Amino acid sequence: MTCRTGTIDSMAETAQTDLTAPKSVRKERRTQVTETQHSLFVLRELVSKDFKLKYRRSVLGILWSVLNPLLMMIVLTAVFSYMFRFAIEHFPVYLILGNTLFALMSASTSDAMRSIMVSAPLIKKVKINKIVFPIEKVIFELVNFCISLIAVALVMAFFRIAPTINLVFLPLLLLYMVLFCSGLGMLLSALVVFFRDIEHLWSVVLTAWTYATPLFYPADLWPDFLARIEVFNPMYHYVTYFRDIALWNTTPSLTLNLACFGFAIITFVVGYIVFRKTEDKFVLHV
Repeated sequence: MTCRTGTIDSMAETAQTDLTAPKSVRKERRTQVTETQHSLFVLRELVSKDFKLKYRRSVLGILWSVLNPLLMMIVLTAVFSYMFRFAIEHFPVYLILGNTLFALMSASTSDAMRSIMVSAPLIKKVKINKIVFPIEKVIFELVNFCISLIAVALVMAFFRIAPTINLVFLPLLLLYMVLFCSGLGMLLSALVVFFRDIEHLWSVVLTAWTYATPLFYPADLWPDFLARIEVFNPMYHYVTYFRDIALWNTTPSLTLNLACFGFAIITFVVGYIVFRKTEDKFVLHV
């Protein structure tokens, strides 16, 4: 009864504070709430639109989100399984886990990079929170990733790898990935407005990043001096995290979590700052 009374008193105090606040402050609060609601509405509509465009006139439609990782796994397994058959247990599972997570980063950052340029007609005509565009691309690819987990589950079931309690860490990994990809996407989308060559350079970076990350080869293949450099590869940590919880039934260490969080939050903060400092000039260059 005391708690309930305290809660009611607190709500009443908050309401009284809002009523006694200056009119300009109340108006600013309402404006902030309205802008947030509008941004969330735009975000939802853009994700829905992207899904319709992605699978328009496709016979299998959304099933391609499941088939793509499966087909890619089959092709790469056929190429690399003989080479690494003694080094990696359950190689197809090892492969599909790394590929699907790396594809989330690759697709989301590439689409986010182009999001401001693609949305130029809308940005010039309508006042809108521009940060919605790169974030939406990350959310869209996250949804695709979640659908592709069906393919991962099918492969794991085929190899009789049962899900374990460590999969409870998957939402935490996805949070790290969303922060990391959003930060990278905001940074790239802002820079490409002023330097169009970045779009071509990024495809080269992604190719090099693919081979620099142990997606289809064992992590201990690197010599010592390259292994020390690999510590600075964010995707190495995220892929290791995913394999630990899904394949090796290993609880992620505090060190691994700190590394994943560190890369995520630093990238997000840098991307956010660069985006906010340059967004007012987008309309002049898109």
